[in-house]
Amino acid sequence: MTALPRLVAFDLDDTLAASKSPLDPRMAALLVRLLDVAVVCVISGGNFPQFRMQLVDNLENVSDAALAGLHLLPTCGTQYYRHHDGAWAQIYAENLSDDEKTRALAAVETSARDLGYWETQTWGPILEDRGSQITFSALGQAAPVASKVHWDPSGEKKNALRERVQSLLPDLEVRSGGSTSVDITRRGIDKAYGMKRLAELTNIALDDMLFIGDRLDENGNDYPVKVLGVECVAVDGWEDTAAYLDTLIPTLAARP
Repeated sequence: MTALPRLVAFDLDDTLAASKSPLDPRMAALLVRLLDVAVVCVISGGNFPQFRMQLVDNLENVSDAALAGLHLLPTCGTQYYRHHDGAWAQIYAENLSDDEKTRALAAVETSARDLGYWETQTWGPILEDRGSQITFSALGQAAPVASKVHWDPSGEKKNALRERVQSLLPDLEVRSGGSTSVDITRRGIDKAYGMKRLAELTNIALDDMLFIGDRLDENGNDYPVKVLGVECVAVDGWEDTAAYLDTLIPTLAARP
């Protein structure tokens, strides 16, 4: 990217908000301001109801016209939503077949049990069928942030689980997701796929995009965007993102 971005894309958990938590009011206000000066995309592993709870429902004083510039790609870009006529509409979904879902659910549960990662104290579902993605959350979807951080601070558990499941599902894509999660999608369907589809559907070149995420390391689920060649900014929590936007938004607003 040689000029200022036309589109700014974000991961959600630990980039725009704490894991599975609503946006802080400061971040919500920054996103509303950003929508005035750029196209905005959020691409993350959560499903659309999670996007609504964490993101959409916390944006205040934002017009339908501004929401038209917000692109939502849940489940790592395997689904795509746009705001139209006062409602959110699904544009596409790369859904898994029933056979793929069955094999994915069995592989991740068996692997977690074999590795000793199947926990007894959990909060919410451990396994989720999100249509286009199967998600394993070691402590459950509603686990407290502190418990998630404590479970696998180095990422070794997630990486070991991902490798074990991938060996059982060579025809599918298995990725380390959030702080305690592993995601399974169709082969080749990851955040890079979502960004390429976004470029096609918006007519905004990848060179005119900027991606902000907390998992740009080689084992992270944001890494495919970096490999794709999109300019990336690594952050460590939503506070980092907010500080970066405090500088970026005035710069975008001042461009000719």
